Amino acid sequence: MSSIFGKIPVGAIMAASVVMLILLGLLNLFLGSVIIPPEDVWHILTGKTQLDDQVKQLIVLQYRLPQAVTAIFAGAGLAVAGLLMQTLFRNPLADPSILGISSGSSLGVALLLLFSGTNTGLFLSESGWIGQTGLIMSALTGAFFVLIIISWLSRIMSDMVSLLIAGIMISYITGSLVGITKYFSQKEDLQAFVLWGLGSFSNVGQARLPFFAIAVALGLLLSVFLVKPLNLLLLGERYAANLGVNVKRTQFFILIISGVLTAVITAYTGPVAFIGLAVPHLARNLLGESSHRILLPAVMILGASLALACNLIARLPGFEGSLPVNAVTSLIGAPVVVWFLIRRKHLYSNGK
Repeated sequence: MSSIFGKIPVGAIMAASVVMLILLGLLNLFLGSVIIPPEDVWHILTGKTQLDDQVKQLIVLQYRLPQAVTAIFAGAGLAVAGLLMQTLFRNPLADPSILGISSGSSLGVALLLLFSGTNTGLFLSESGWIGQTGLIMSALTGAFFVLIIISWLSRIMSDMVSLLIAGIMISYITGSLVGITKYFSQKEDLQAFVLWGLGSFSNVGQARLPFFAIAVALGLLLSVFLVKPLNLLLLGERYAANLGVNVKRTQFFILIISGVLTAVITAYTGPVAFIGLAVPHLARNLLGESSHRILLPAVMILGASLALACNLIARLPGFEGSLPVNAVTSLIGAPVVVWFLIRRKHLYSNGK
């Protein structure tokens, strides 16, 4: 596979990607409904703020910095989960939500809304941080419940195609249950469900950020130990087994790692589409590589960069209000991937 940048070294492309990531991170601190000059952000981050900078300090430290860190970890985690799924199923259309884990999160939230509104009369939309914490915990519970089912099915099914079909069927089942639950929920809480479903990197906040970051970082770290088995799986299960890879155990670990990453990120940020599907394709086209030794760090950097870019656009710098991240990721990212694919096809045709 050749890079769309021709003979530019992979190291140079990776270095440029890191610079882009840092630049986007800084722009997320500078820009928003209130534009804060770079020197003021530097003083806030280094603790040299003046008394009249307290409002800016609150904006940067309580809102923008946690959002930026959340976007970095969420983007990197979803991109890695997507790469693992595409390698596991050898399907370029596979993404972190394909096994129904995201749908499990939605079901958990929907069931909580039904219980809280109908049985207790307490609407989550009126419960402040308690309601937000309840949404996160219910989403985690639903996601891990589906993950347990998928893990059990992976033990008894002989091939990945059957597991893929089973995951899609689980998505349909949970989607139907979500629809039924929403029908019986109170209208006051349906808004909370809709807002959670639109996705936002601001849901985590400063208090929940340490657990979120540690959980995602642990999943990313564990994925690094799968680089060699993943490369061998590209050659086929039988060939990998002949080279000493325990295929079933490797497939199980891939499912668990990608499932946990998807569950944690979806629970805290809501469903964030497109990143897990598209970033692995972007990395392959940019670098012209299929080795996971290079692809894994590349998708982490590109996933984090794309999430930061979408978060920046969603905040509408210079304007009041914000757009849903889930909509922005698809709206901005999809044309970019199509452009890369068309450009790559054009270069490939000219090279013949």
